[in-house]
Amino acid sequence: MISFIKKRGLLFIILTYIGLFILMVIADDMGESGNDFEAFSALGMIIFTFVVVIPWLIWKARSLMQLKHEKAKTELLHLKSQVNPHFFFNTLNNLYALVGKDAEKARYMILKLSDMMRYSVYEGQKEWVSLEQEVEYLRNYIELHKMRYHKEIDISFTVDIQEEGYQIMPLLFIILLENAFKHGAENLNEDAYIRINMIANRKALNFLIENNYDGESGEAEEEGIGLKNLERRLELAYPKKHLLITSKADGIYKTQLSIELK
Repeated sequence: MISFIKKRGLLFIILTYIGLFILMVIADDMGESGNDFEAFSALGMIIFTFVVVIPWLIWKARSLMQLKHEKAKTELLHLKSQVNPHFFFNTLNNLYALVGKDAEKARYMILKLSDMMRYSVYEGQKEWVSLEQEVEYLRNYIELHKMRYHKEIDISFTVDIQEEGYQIMPLLFIILLENAFKHGAENLNEDAYIRINMIANRKALNFLIENNYDGESGEAEEEGIGLKNLERRLELAYPKKHLLITSKADGIYKTQLSIELK
């Protein structure tokens, strides 16, 4: 019966109300002799409302909320799986060229790359990770990039986490860091720099990244798929609890991400 009500709930409720209403009309036509029957029908309608209709509406609302949550969770997993893999392929190509020249450096790169891939595959599928894990992932990414380039890049990464244990959505900052390298450091022959600053306290996390780019060539960051994916992930995981601002001027690109920590 319960399964039937859940599957055919709305139809069952409408037919029941119609039936009870018809009984009340019939009882009303019967005059005084039908008063008791009319009262019984009205009481039956009230009981049916509290015993069947209201519980069904509550179940329906919970089902819709759960479905919405599952859809959001599925979309988040899909968006996280789209984190650009080109970095891994480029690093593997560099490793191939490096193995015969500097075996020690190649082994170190393999370890770093292994750590990153392990985090991306396993931790990246989780709903939340510690902020310290995200920071380590970014440091590994920076280390590998430094080893890839044959030019000097001024990179600073300042972290101020006031307390341990802050939880964050995984793979949240990597898109912003990737853009800083892709559109800045990779296209500049000299004086390339990237400044990264992260501050986290009980109330919020602030992440600021700044890099220079070749303004004459027009190679500034544009809002590509990666940044749009990040914006959508933030909307799903931190609705009305985040702020993402980008700006570019005089050959300098800045991105600021602020999140209210849970």
